[in-house]
Amino acid sequence: MSGSCNDNHLHSSTCLICDTSVGHTQVKPHTFHIPVMGTGFTIDTPLRVAKYGITSVISIGDDILMEKMRMFHSRNYNRPFQPIMEREEDARARRITAYLNLIDELVAEQAVAIQALPFEPGSDLVRYFDLLPNGGMKQVYNAMGATDNPQKKAVLQEMLRCHMAPGKIDVNIMTKLDRDMYHKGVKLAPEYALAMSALRGYAKSTLHSSIVLSAGVNRRLYAYIANFDDFFPVDGNLPKKQLILKVSDYRSAALQGKLLARYGLWVSEYRIESGLNCGGHAFATKGSLMGPIIEEFLQNREALTEELYEDYKKALVSLGRPSPPTMPVHLTAQGGVGTYAEHQFLLNYFHLDSIGWGSPFLLVPEVTNVDAVHLRKLIAARADDICLTDCSPLGVPFWNLKTSESEEIRLERIRQGKPGSPCPKGYLGSDTEFSKLPLCRASREYQKKRLIQLDSEEMPQEMKESIREEVISRSCICLDLAGGAELKNGLESIAKTAVCCGPNIISFKKIATLEEMISHIYGRVSLLSGSQRPHMFITELKLFIEYLLKELKKTREGLLNRTAKYFAEFKQNLLDGIEYYQNLAGKLDAGERDKFIQDLIALKSEIMSIIFEPISVAPAAAAAGLDQQISTRFSK
Repeated sequence: MSGSCNDNHLHSSTCLICDTSVGHTQVKPHTFHIPVMGTGFTIDTPLRVAKYGITSVISIGDDILMEKMRMFHSRNYNRPFQPIMEREEDARARRITAYLNLIDELVAEQAVAIQALPFEPGSDLVRYFDLLPNGGMKQVYNAMGATDNPQKKAVLQEMLRCHMAPGKIDVNIMTKLDRDMYHKGVKLAPEYALAMSALRGYAKSTLHSSIVLSAGVNRRLYAYIANFDDFFPVDGNLPKKQLILKVSDYRSAALQGKLLARYGLWVSEYRIESGLNCGGHAFATKGSLMGPIIEEFLQNREALTEELYEDYKKALVSLGRPSPPTMPVHLTAQGGVGTYAEHQFLLNYFHLDSIGWGSPFLLVPEVTNVDAVHLRKLIAARADDICLTDCSPLGVPFWNLKTSESEEIRLERIRQGKPGSPCPKGYLGSDTEFSKLPLCRASREYQKKRLIQLDSEEMPQEMKESIREEVISRSCICLDLAGGAELKNGLESIAKTAVCCGPNIISFKKIATLEEMISHIYGRVSLLSGSQRPHMFITELKLFIEYLLKELKKTREGLLNRTAKYFAEFKQNLLDGIEYYQNLAGKLDAGERDKFIQDLIALKSEIMSIIFEPISVAPAAAAAGLDQQISTRFSK
């Protein structure tokens, strides 16, 4: 697809779509993107939406699933399929490359095919433009449909075709999932570690897109990226493959950006995600809220870009590589967005480049992989069915649908006296306390040994029971997050589906088409259920209060080692965030402003009532009071 206009348009100086004179630029079709969801839910989403200009993100953590899906799509699209066996050299990276290349090839074919279609009702070409937001291409499309002048109509149609662009096929790596691999008990070289080999699989693919790096710093992975030419600019052009950092605070983002720049690597986008109001793993900040975090990025955007560019330029010179005169820095955000008003506010007030819509798309079967059983479970889910749990073997809070089959089988194994999973994939193995080879904390082997050890330890019985509950709470998410994709596509599966939706999902109570969900995002219809939905910023604030109370309870029980200073800082960050939102309230739509302010006042009062002292020697009465406060909050 072309990304620039030709010279035969009726206009002679300004393009109606680009709003530029000469040297037209490619227009980004949509103002939203679909983030990665689990390992299976968005594994082939680009095949479903990229032809309509929608960018989405594939997880490249599970090469076993990717190999199954490559076989599935190769057969569906009449492509030859040669399996890459697990025992083969560099199998993980090669599987990832092969799958991504297939998706890239198929999307490119779809893009060419859709561009060649006629402008006729029911065609994918018409659907492409019907889905667009107002303005830009949509304005020209409407003008094309309204004119009776055949010559003008033909010219406008050509203009629209030449500005069409498929959505990007981005990929995601959780940087901390980088366990070393072993063969016959011998540790392999670092480049065969999980994240390293996944990175290599992407780097060797034909994709022209971005890799989203999430879950924090991995220095050896960052250094390894610099081994691949696709991450460097050529002839003054942007790199073929670009870097996105998914972050939840400015300081970490700046440090990671500087580290990468010193390797000659540029972060083209900082993807700001709510610390708690998200899906999957939640990387909670110490009470720092999404609005103030985005504001900090905006205030420092120019200075950060200039500082990083100097380090970046020096690194490129030392590598003997030319540096472009400028490099862009995009800011995007995601986490709990659920209405057109919230979407537009983030775009217009904070000047963001794109907004991520995740969990609501789990209810759009033509976009994501959720099997029929769990579609019904999601629609029926109540607020207490979507919980921030300890089920992740990584020890990171994890949003989980408690009614999922994955949870059902975990509880059934406990009832049978055999807690833990057989651990058939082992991606999340990290604990070497009981074995030379890393064990996953959700595995049967680890939980059995840890519980035996726990029985021999001297500690109060109440504490022992709390620790036991935490040990057996771990779920086999690396297997079960692939379950939805395997079941929906009729693949052989031993998985019991886990669903990592965020709390935002409870506002949506029906299965939707792609048209309906995009119309909801752009304010043409509303898919919200009848219950009153708090503003996304209010929801996040409530989640942080709940998280703070849980942290305090665990500290009193001796399960966490948090200090009074930690809780004081957490509380102050929440209060500072409320003050920021009170000043921001005047910028909101009049229809939501009063409720927003009322919620802030009520939540501020609740925060002020939380008592932190004393931590280590809390009397029973104080502990009981805290239990009552938590119970009251969670019942709201």
